[in-house]
Amino acid sequence: MLSYQHLYHAGNLADVHKHALLATTLDYLTRKDKPLTYVETHAGRGLYDLTAPEAVKTGEAAKGIAIAEGWFPTTHPYARALAATRDQRGATFYPGSPLIAGHLLRETDSIHLCELHPQEHAALDYASAPFGAKVYHEDGLAKALSICPPTPRRGMALIDPSYEVKTDYETIPRVVGQLHRKWNVGIIYLWYPILREGYHKPMLAEIKAVAPEALIHEVRFPPVRDGHRMEGSGMVMINPPYGIETETKRLTGLFRKLG
Repeated sequence: MLSYQHLYHAGNLADVHKHALLATTLDYLTRKDKPLTYVETHAGRGLYDLTAPEAVKTGEAAKGIAIAEGWFPTTHPYARALAATRDQRGATFYPGSPLIAGHLLRETDSIHLCELHPQEHAALDYASAPFGAKVYHEDGLAKALSICPPTPRRGMALIDPSYEVKTDYETIPRVVGQLHRKWNVGIIYLWYPILREGYHKPMLAEIKAVAPEALIHEVRFPPVRDGHRMEGSGMVMINPPYGIETETKRLTGLFRKLG
């Protein structure tokens, strides 16, 4: 369970999908002066050097953000977070979800980040320090349930597991249902990989049973290398903000061009 390190996959097409939707949502939320809460259950290290041997070995960033960056004008919140990260950390760095949130949120907002992997947690603690985030070396799903409903009540949670633990597909619908009941005004996003085996399908059916109003957006893309099992990326969005479908439709069209 603690073997997963996102550095091998940072900046891939699934990250592009997930982070574009996250950034768009946070941008919408910050248009109002009211403070908000951001909770992330599987935060990773938060900051990734795409020239590191791990990233170069898989080549996923080279076939991900390196290709897709041109999809986002400089005014897009995802592009703004990318630019801010590079300005502060260097041209080869890529922001994970915690740093995208950090760059787009304000001092009045609260950030809660969870990560169990010891080395990843230590790196996350360092990378997120400038944003005043609270970083927990705890199980993220349990922590989210203990935090929520948070103060401020306005805000969102991102659930982004690696799914290396197969029981995640069984556990997550229950947790999402509990979280939605406890924090009925909260925006809850759940990312999942689309693997050729279709492990996500029963999970989605269970989530739709507890949150029938949820918006589900999926994109497909060619496997990054021979034998690679991930063929797409999906996001469940509960209580998504007004206008998010403009971005989902735009992303659908862009991903279709990849063939």
